[in-house]
Amino acid sequence: MTHLVDVSHQVTDGMTTYPGLPGPVIEDYLTFEDSQRNYAPGTEFSIARVSMVANTGTYLDTPAHRYREGADLADLELEKVAGLPGVVVTAEAGQRAVGSDSFEGVDVQDRAVLIRTGWDRHWRTERYGDPEHPYLTEEGAKTLVGAGAVLVGIDSVNIDDTSPHCGGARPAHSTLLAAGVPVVEHLRDLDRLPAAGFTFFAVPVKMRGLATFPVRAFAMVE
Repeated sequence: MTHLVDVSHQVTDGMTTYPGLPGPVIEDYLTFEDSQRNYAPGTEFSIARVSMVANTGTYLDTPAHRYREGADLADLELEKVAGLPGVVVTAEAGQRAVGSDSFEGVDVQDRAVLIRTGWDRHWRTERYGDPEHPYLTEEGAKTLVGAGAVLVGIDSVNIDDTSPHCGGARPAHSTLLAAGVPVVEHLRDLDRLPAAGFTFFAVPVKMRGLATFPVRAFAMVE
């Protein structure tokens, strides 16, 4: 029997995803009451409006997020974000830098590689945005690209090191997106997935001119 496991965060009005970015504004555009003027008695509709930065909730990065001439959401091939065989690689307790050694013996070719750090336990707290969060190293990203990973995700606030000493460099983003490997950040509940034997989906809206967008990330587990 197959069951579905949701590994994406809920988006709510005013919430903080990444420190410094504004939260979404979710409001009514057309209320049930207002719609009654346009329809037959007993028939009513609701339409909402949302204003938000694209990096909200659990979201996917395309190459255009990092590179001016990179492919954006409208260019994204479904084969890179839907129906992917997946593997979960679990960082050791207290491990910040997830490097090449974490992927030794793991078959990542043509797979979605989801890095479980447990940092999602801090979601919606001040601790979540701490620059001492876990991250993927440049060497780890190069290993995944070289081994043929199709997508890489993490349950941390950023796939790169954002601590002050890194000087604003983003080598994991740069390496993965240069190779056309989408990145999914702010995953959750990866402990509910097996190490392998599941199928992963993280499909954003097909929107021209945007490089990132929220996804409903989930896995089909046998």
